[in-house]
Amino acid sequence: MVSTYIDYNLLTRDMKTSLQRTAQQTLVARETEYYKANIGNVTSIDEFLGDYRLYAYAMKAHGLEDMTYAKAFMRKVLESDLSDDNSYANMLTDDRYQNFARAFSFSQSTEVVQSDAQEDALIGLYNQSVSNIDTKMVQETRYYDTMMDTITNVDQLLQNDRLRSYTFQVFGVDAKYFNYAQVRGALTSDLNDPNSYFNTNFAPALDAAIATKASSDQALSALSSRVQSQTRITNIDALLARPDTSDEDKVTLQAEKTTLQNNIATINAAFPEMTSNIDAYAGVEAEIRDLRTQMNQPDVTEAEKAAFQAEIDERQTALKTMKGVNFYATDLQTKQQESTATIARIAVFKDLALMYDFAADGSVPSGGTAQAADSRKATQEVYAYKAPRATNSVAVLHKAYYEETIANVTTVAQIKGDSRLYSYILTAFGLPSSTTVTMLESILTSDPNDPASYVNTKGGEYNAAYKTLRAAFNFQTDGTLAAGDKPQTAAQIKTTSDNYMVRYNDADEAADATLINSFKSLMKIVSNVDDLIADTKIMKLALTAVGLENESDTARKIRRVLTSDLTDPKSYVYTLKDDRYLQLAKAFNFNADGSAGVPMLAQAESEILNTAKSYVIEKSRFATEDVKTKATEEAKYYSAEISKVKSLDELLSNRRLVDFVLVSAGLDPEKVSTDHVRKMFQSDFSDPDSFINKEPDTTIYKELVASYNFDSKGELARPELGIQTKRGLLETEDLYLNQTLEQQRGEDNAGVRLALYFRRQASGINTAYDLLADSALLQVIQTTFSIPEAMSSADVDVQYAYINRLLDVKDLQDPDKLEKLLLRFTALYDVENNVDISAAQLILSGGGGGGISADTLFSLSQLRLGGF
Repeated sequence: MVSTYIDYNLLTRDMKTSLQRTAQQTLVARETEYYKANIGNVTSIDEFLGDYRLYAYAMKAHGLEDMTYAKAFMRKVLESDLSDDNSYANMLTDDRYQNFARAFSFSQSTEVVQSDAQEDALIGLYNQSVSNIDTKMVQETRYYDTMMDTITNVDQLLQNDRLRSYTFQVFGVDAKYFNYAQVRGALTSDLNDPNSYFNTNFAPALDAAIATKASSDQALSALSSRVQSQTRITNIDALLARPDTSDEDKVTLQAEKTTLQNNIATINAAFPEMTSNIDAYAGVEAEIRDLRTQMNQPDVTEAEKAAFQAEIDERQTALKTMKGVNFYATDLQTKQQESTATIARIAVFKDLALMYDFAADGSVPSGGTAQAADSRKATQEVYAYKAPRATNSVAVLHKAYYEETIANVTTVAQIKGDSRLYSYILTAFGLPSSTTVTMLESILTSDPNDPASYVNTKGGEYNAAYKTLRAAFNFQTDGTLAAGDKPQTAAQIKTTSDNYMVRYNDADEAADATLINSFKSLMKIVSNVDDLIADTKIMKLALTAVGLENESDTARKIRRVLTSDLTDPKSYVYTLKDDRYLQLAKAFNFNADGSAGVPMLAQAESEILNTAKSYVIEKSRFATEDVKTKATEEAKYYSAEISKVKSLDELLSNRRLVDFVLVSAGLDPEKVSTDHVRKMFQSDFSDPDSFINKEPDTTIYKELVASYNFDSKGELARPELGIQTKRGLLETEDLYLNQTLEQQRGEDNAGVRLALYFRRQASGINTAYDLLADSALLQVIQTTFSIPEAMSSADVDVQYAYINRLLDVKDLQDPDKLEKLLLRFTALYDVENNVDISAAQLILSGGGGGGISADTLFSLSQLRLGGF
């Protein structure tokens, strides 16, 4: 019999090489290659159990070879939800079944339109986007102000993207479809020069549009008045015909009718063609009504009905070529709208001509600037006012206007007539927008000393605000000021402005909160990409968050973006070369057909669960309840944060996460630097000279790295579909090699198999009960400490206490102490089995420095032979 001690030493001296030799064996290599080549094609438990070679390989790897026959039992194990403590696998006392189930992912990752982490990230982007609006606008204004001093030619303005965008936003030029020549021509126009670009290219169309609008407005107003007059005359005729209408009323009605008839006559004279056509149309309609009445008489024959219908059809045909009220109303409204649009469009070019001072050739006049100071200031103020929401810059402008204007106010009526003052006051005192100017007047003119006054009896929940507002102004009850009084003192103005600066964005913040709450609620019922795109609230938040709210993209384009394959560099979203669209696509999970997909995560859900569970086990081992509780809380933190990680850099930048990962893998964070971990992730597994393959704990690090979904650049990558993650595959292969090595060595020497098995299982031994529950582990302990066989018949608690007296289970987590124990076991196992060890064998095995000296072995052999 081969010496257990020597054989074990030879194997474990370089375990990596021992396993490599095992892997190179023909049968082992063939089965491993088959497993690696085919496990990725399996999509169901039935397929897995149906392929005996795959199934048997996995069962052997997890030490369940003797249960390979029990497919029905193993099916229940594989169907278990490991996140449920009451699931089938978790209820089994043998954790090999849990480990087996954990190695596979038959419970597919959750398909969801948007994960919690993605939702939080998108809402965070939205909040950041709206909070950055003022900062960005201030930066753009500063840039505009600085650059305008350097502009010497109109083309410099138009060819500078930032300046052009700023200008177009202020004046309302369509940035996508603008005509360069027209904009340039307007900017270089002198409105006082009849030959300028504007006056030759735009002025005629503007004059025509103004004339068309004026005539359309006049005609439409006349048409409306005529119809109303005719309707009223019809009603008057009915009243005059009634017997109960008094003579006095008849006189009044007749006078009104005459006035209306005169109005109609005036309109007819002003618009003879229109009114004549309308009357003719109405006459034919009256004839049709009369014919229908005759046709519906009871004594009319069928032949007569047919004749009547023929006449009706003839008149209806005629109506198609005639112009009635509806025709003119529609025609005039269309002209009105078109001319209004033309005036607005040309007004943009007129404003450009007015606000800039370029010469006809595009240059800046000698000694002048591209834009005068007052025009530049006005341009910048308009830019600020065009912010999509209340900003600090706009608030400051409103404050300045209020404080300058209120000083010159002498009556409440002036405040009522100034919408900016009115709005400012409502905002400053927290009053709702439903507060009318009349209500404001009642507040400001109320007598605060009169218990029955408006300010003391109205307002409901806003009554306190009413009183505060009244106290901030000094108007008398008639809305005027007493001699020497001002509407507000300096202190009152300051209080008003301070209130405004605190509350100016309250409405926007409330709207944001409402939008975010709606977004969260609506996302719960979205099941596909079309549902998402169809909801305006969802799209408002999503597009604003990534900066696409002003792009006016079609639903088709957004759909193509959202259904792009982020793992394919040739997919649609990447062809746009715009990071905003990429951010939008990353915020949701849609398959190519628009259905909900699986989120791209740094770790698969199953791997997050495995990592978190391993961490809790590692930290809870031999620990107090407080430590266990903290470990559980840390696992929750990890599970939440790892879902937000989008790159290797993000992971490694959070040392708290790195420490968690290392602990879960059984590594000491204090001995592993972040740079060391980075090198592991950057290593090529297939290169024998790579950093990870030179690492003594190569298997641990390979499984750690394989549990994450990062590509060679450290970016998120979607893992290949399959029932087993990359880490699960590596773990299964490693376990298979270890099992094979143990079995093969065990054929020659069961002691070697026991030692190798104990060495592999030691990291999972937490208490003496774990030793008692596994007969192979217990045998190692019994041999090592010469525990009598009779002890096995004792009560379990007695055995538990006995082992604890002999061994501190914590020592099994110390590699050096573990190795000493196993060397002692192998030596004693040889003694028990009468294996002689020669000095030559000992020297060749390298055992002299292994923890049990040659002298000790000699002494043990003497004990066996009866010496001493």
